[in-house]
Amino acid sequence: MNKERLKLARKKAGLRQSDLAELVHMSQGTVASWENGTRDPDTNMLITLSHHLGVTVGWLLGQDETAEKPNRIPVLGRIPAGIPIEAVEEVIDWEDIPSMWMAGGKEYFALRIRGDSMYPEYLSGDTIILRKTETCESGDDCAVMVNGDEATFKRIRLTESGMILQPLNPAYEPMAFTAEQISTLPVRILGVEVELRRSKKRR
Repeated sequence: MNKERLKLARKKAGLRQSDLAELVHMSQGTVASWENGTRDPDTNMLITLSHHLGVTVGWLLGQDETAEKPNRIPVLGRIPAGIPIEAVEEVIDWEDIPSMWMAGGKEYFALRIRGDSMYPEYLSGDTIILRKTETCESGDDCAVMVNGDEATFKRIRLTESGMILQPLNPAYEPMAFTAEQISTLPVRILGVEVELRRSKKRR
């Protein structure tokens, strides 16, 4: 690893050695050893450092000429009830999205589909990219939090009396909520699906 680049990236991120050590769950002495060249982080730690410092692994290794990193968003395995998306620690992967998507301060996250309630359009193991929002249009596919449960991914049907969370698989029953229930439970939109990414090799 290029020790000068690690130190430069840390300083540009406004971090002290102790701050970076806390972020990557290592000791300050270990970070210092990376920066003075007496030790090198392993491959997994290099990836972790690149995420926290916003640079590419190749740049940290002294290979890439530019440190610019694509916009990376976390892929979450689940969203437990009551926890803001940005606080969810179960990050199981990362996805790159185009810079233009971020215009206007838009934020995104990704979810890994589990189960077959949205079959056949969505398969278990698919990754979906969602734009963070608290509102949606009827027919949007959304991550929704119903109080007391984890987030669920369903097609939204807005009605005069409230909202229906519609699975696409007919084996599953839709969930209907009145306007009062939406307010009191509450039923909260977390994000609207903007892109489906499917790997040929099933996860």
